[in-house]
Amino acid sequence: MFSPVDPHHPLVDSHAHLDAEEFEDDLPQVLRRASDAGVVRIVCPALHAQSSEKVIAIAQEYPQVYAAVGIQPNYCGQAEPQDWATVERLSAMARVVALGETGLDRHWSFSPFALQQEYFDRHLWLAQKLDLPVIIHCREAEADLLRMLKAAIERKPFRGVIHAFSCGAEVASEFVDLGFCISFAGAVTYRNRKFDTVREAAKAVPLDHLLVETDSPYLTPEPLRNKDKRNEPAYLLHTVEQLSRLRGVSTEELAAVTSRNAARLFCWESGCG
Repeated sequence: MFSPVDPHHPLVDSHAHLDAEEFEDDLPQVLRRASDAGVVRIVCPALHAQSSEKVIAIAQEYPQVYAAVGIQPNYCGQAEPQDWATVERLSAMARVVALGETGLDRHWSFSPFALQQEYFDRHLWLAQKLDLPVIIHCREAEADLLRMLKAAIERKPFRGVIHAFSCGAEVASEFVDLGFCISFAGAVTYRNRKFDTVREAAKAVPLDHLLVETDSPYLTPEPLRNKDKRNEPAYLLHTVEQLSRLRGVSTEELAAVTSRNAARLFCWESGCG
């Protein structure tokens, strides 16, 4: 079991899909359990235009939730012509602290890769225009993603996070060198040896670039993973406990550092959102 986090060092779940149908029946209870577990702020990213509207509605109803708007790469192929205009309009709404999730995905073939690249660059241009961070999905497309990020940074610097990081320390270092945060989810807790590379990355990322997330309702951490449990923000504590063991720091320190990093990235300390 995990240790309780000191209430003076609350946690931020930097990525949870609270608009998913898995939460339709009990979202208030889910958020109450999150608060009880010390998770005081949650960033809820969108998957498409309709999802963007829904996450904003959730953020406006529940003070601990903030929204991100965008079109996830696997949904680009389904986007209607007016959907990007919807994302642009919603990006100026109250409680929106980021764009995304966006990015590139070569694992699935739901959207043509060239179209994914087009939409990813749209998000980057908008992030630079609005000074918003980007929440980035990357699956089996690291080289392509790094190339596009470097080209975009040449236009104008911007900030963001690689969410649910699943690669090794060398790739993490390349993203960190570009100024991006790295967020870890339940995969760092998985016992399978194939996740050892993720754990090595989790040990190597500089503390001031580290974030934590659940990616709820996905990536349920051990020991709940094999019980067919839906993931939810309260389970972030399992990931925090594992990261603190890997880093050789207390859970309280890990909570404090990642919460400060989230506040800096999403700029709610300065009144954004």
